[in-house]
Amino acid sequence: MFTGIIEAIAKVNALTKEGDNLHIKLESKLAATLKIDQSVAHNGVCLTVVSCDTTHYTVTAIQETLDKTNLGLLKVGDLINIERAMQLGDRLDGHIVQGHVDQTALCIAAETLDGSWTYTFEYDSKPHNITIEKGSITVNGVSLTVVNSKENQFSVAIIPYTFENTNFKDLQVGKTVNLEFDVIGKYISKLYLKR
Repeated sequence: MFTGIIEAIAKVNALTKEGDNLHIKLESKLAATLKIDQSVAHNGVCLTVVSCDTTHYTVTAIQETLDKTNLGLLKVGDLINIERAMQLGDRLDGHIVQGHVDQTALCIAAETLDGSWTYTFEYDSKPHNITIEKGSITVNGVSLTVVNSKENQFSVAIIPYTFENTNFKDLQVGKTVNLEFDVIGKYISKLYLKR
């Protein structure tokens, strides 16, 4: 389980295809703290560390993951939001994040305000994928609060700290992001649809 509070940004150093799998080699200040078989969220996608040293580590994404997330669009040099799994007893500063991306969304608007930024995303409004005003959403692994919720769109407001310490600083209109909808909301929506 994760919280959506990003610990670091990792830089893609190499992308290697092996069959349908994609091995992603990353450079990060957290590499020295990782170990093989550890779960780390990458843009909100939970992946297993398969090799590591003091400055680099590698994770593998299977075809299912590449089809349902933005990881298949990665290029060398791209920046990825990363978060290690939550330890029992830690504070839950964001919200409950599983690291299981529900779908991708398209950034359709980005506005620079006086001291903050607002981004708007459009997504496929499947019945179980909903947002609510002031509810939680995970965008590229970042726990955020929904503003301006619509049937297939929502916006988020980004403070300077989040902008500087995540890959939001590189996010532009037309880019694809990963979404994980609030797990509690998903259960309630599914139960409601069964009525």
